[in-house]
Amino acid sequence: MRVPLSWLREYVDLPATETGRDVQAKLISAGLEVETVEPLGADLKGPLVVGQVLTIEELTEFKKPIRFCTVAVGTANGTGEPQEIVCGARNFAVGDKVVVVLPGAVLPGNFAIAARKTYGKTSHGMICSGDELGMGDDGSGGIIVLPPEVEVGTDAIELLQLVDEVLDIAVTPDRGYALSMRGVARETAIAYGLPLRDPALLDVPAPNAFGYPVQVSDPMGCDRFTARTVTGLDPDAHSPIWLRRRLQKAGMRPISLAVDITNYVMLELGQPLHAYDRGRVQGTIGVRRAEQGEKLTTLDGVKRTLNAEDLVITDDRGPIGLAGVMGGANTEIDDTEGTTTEVVVEAAHFDAISIARTARRHKLASEASKRFERGVDPQAASAAAQRTVDLLVLLAGGTADAGVTEVIAPSAPHSITIPANHPDKVAGVDYGRETVVRRLQQVGCDVYGQDELIVTVPSWRPDLTDPNDLAEEVIRLEGYENLPSTLPKPPAGLGLTDRQRLHRRVGRALAGAGYVESPNYPFMGEQVLDQFGLADDDPNRKVVKLVNPLSDEEPALRTTLLPGLLQALRRNDGRGSHDLALFETGLVFHPRAELRIAGRLPVDRRPTDEEIASLTAALPVQPRHAAVVLAGAREQAGWWGKGRPADWADAIEAARILAREAGTELLVRSGQYGPWHPGRCAELSVVVDGTQRVVGHAGELHPRVLKALGLPARTCAMELDLDALEEASSGHPKGPKISTFPVATQDVALVVDKAVPHADVEAALREGAGELLESIRLFDEYESEQLGGDRKSLAYALRFRADDRTLTVDEASAARDAAVALATERTGAVLRGA
Repeated sequence: MRVPLSWLREYVDLPATETGRDVQAKLISAGLEVETVEPLGADLKGPLVVGQVLTIEELTEFKKPIRFCTVAVGTANGTGEPQEIVCGARNFAVGDKVVVVLPGAVLPGNFAIAARKTYGKTSHGMICSGDELGMGDDGSGGIIVLPPEVEVGTDAIELLQLVDEVLDIAVTPDRGYALSMRGVARETAIAYGLPLRDPALLDVPAPNAFGYPVQVSDPMGCDRFTARTVTGLDPDAHSPIWLRRRLQKAGMRPISLAVDITNYVMLELGQPLHAYDRGRVQGTIGVRRAEQGEKLTTLDGVKRTLNAEDLVITDDRGPIGLAGVMGGANTEIDDTEGTTTEVVVEAAHFDAISIARTARRHKLASEASKRFERGVDPQAASAAAQRTVDLLVLLAGGTADAGVTEVIAPSAPHSITIPANHPDKVAGVDYGRETVVRRLQQVGCDVYGQDELIVTVPSWRPDLTDPNDLAEEVIRLEGYENLPSTLPKPPAGLGLTDRQRLHRRVGRALAGAGYVESPNYPFMGEQVLDQFGLADDDPNRKVVKLVNPLSDEEPALRTTLLPGLLQALRRNDGRGSHDLALFETGLVFHPRAELRIAGRLPVDRRPTDEEIASLTAALPVQPRHAAVVLAGAREQAGWWGKGRPADWADAIEAARILAREAGTELLVRSGQYGPWHPGRCAELSVVVDGTQRVVGHAGELHPRVLKALGLPARTCAMELDLDALEEASSGHPKGPKISTFPVATQDVALVVDKAVPHADVEAALREGAGELLESIRLFDEYESEQLGGDRKSLAYALRFRADDRTLTVDEASAARDAAVALATERTGAVLRGA
């Protein structure tokens, strides 16, 4: 909402010294988001005057039409002689009054005006258009032609109101009243403690049986409809300068007198209106739901197919307007023909949800729909219609018809019961009953009672629905900046939970291993699960969908971290960063088997454990996951070596890092799942309560997935469940024991079937070696025809060490032999070369 300061002063007697910046600060303190203050004409310098065109000489020897004009400017040029000016515009004629800027003036953009020779003539100034004066689009498409009654030599800066300040307010959805000068003026009056001249306080005649016939068939969609008729309009009447300028400053383009007046009243009172050419309306005006497939051509010239939920305005022929959004072309006031002498003014109140859905369904956002969907004062309809009639009579010479039509669905004012000290409890500040009552009355509420207040909400504030809304009004008007900054005092002995500590350790460990954290939005589209190749019955396909998603392409909460991470990897790769190692830790979401409705927690006390548990039970299951993605080089090439690309082993090692941080043992074996390559996918498991549980997967992604998502070749990924890791851990990780005695190293090469997993061989060796084993590492895998086509050799380095002595060769060899024996028993391994 653009608010000219000069217009605002009509309703509030602001001090003359107050600037737009001062008003901005006051309104921001009151809770309105004033984004900018635009100074108009700040760099404009006269002389800028009204002139009258005396002669026009057409210069035809140039490529484009040029005119050499003489213009009378009175005594503004110091001589009283006509001013000679060269101009290329053609939308004015001899005798027209125009705006002339004389030498010595400066136009917006620091454009200095001086006499100069051009097209073989000397031009002493310039005839101005609206754009050149910073007025914006005035609808003329060229030179400003002023009304004939304006006197020559008049100061055009004052006449055109070129110097002003405009406040640009970003109106939030709950403050629809601020989309009007009336609403902003009320907030300004409260902020300054000044009286408000309410423009809606008009004498409105009572409804009678002589008004234009109206039939409302859907009182839920339209609970109020006011119709007034004005006859005898001058079809040649034009909007006065002051009206056009106010519309331009507010960001609207002047169109015609009747349309300009309805737009002006909408900006002034916040009530959208529509004016119909009475001669083009046939029969009774009606309000009903559209019939499915019904057609309507709106004012923008688009023929629209209507939905059965659309609310429409009709006459005897059918729809003549999309209620609350845009009128129809068949009843438009056409000023190009100059035949409209009678108009019917509509001021109605429509259901906010219905209008919002209609505007989105037809992709037709308008100034009217923007206001209706945020909430319009239903009590302002009669005043808005009266104000429109008064302006039509004043500016177009019309006569107000005696008939007044009002169709009203009965409704009671909304009242809220609130303890007088409720705002005190919410804010932690002792305001007192007197302050609470005073602030609520300033908003427009009627307040009764002592310790328990009964508050009747004003009609222009549909957002006030419960005690907390009223508390917010008191707090914001008293000033958010006056709230004390008090740190909460947590009970002693509490700190981070084990889950939080693990989360932080995991992030530090992955960052230390060279990964870069890449947080993503927790939303995804279900089509990515198809691209991942997940089975139809995969649990990750059961998603929680948002009622009001930020993007229609991502309407669900994620069940895996990979879509966001892979999108980040693709974006960075596309911008030239090809060697990537990204990670993310965050929540994923799974629906509960039983759907529950969350209750509302109190704000005046701490919720009980039962209330918190009930709220938690209504939320989706939210385990914390960790994931990494890799592409390009894992080790850079240079003088030190050739480097190497990232591969599936790096993804598995990232999982091992997380397991070490959790203090648990990770079991790695060959697997097959979703987006991973079936031959390069590791299944990650842990043991929980004696049962092996799969907690994730790691490896290289399938080429089909890479192609579908536009990812680099050989991209690798890992994802696992951190909560499951924590559950499997034995507590906090313990530091390693450091022995002062030397290590004894024994190498062993075992030949096994290719189908035997390395993990099974390692587990057998580890168990057989006993307590003396410090570590085990696979350092070679070998296959050849000598071993047999279905056999492979696995070479391990075993490190033995005792805490209290130096091991002998016999002790180390005995431990190695025991390890080999158990591996032979469990996996059929044979010592290579034996």
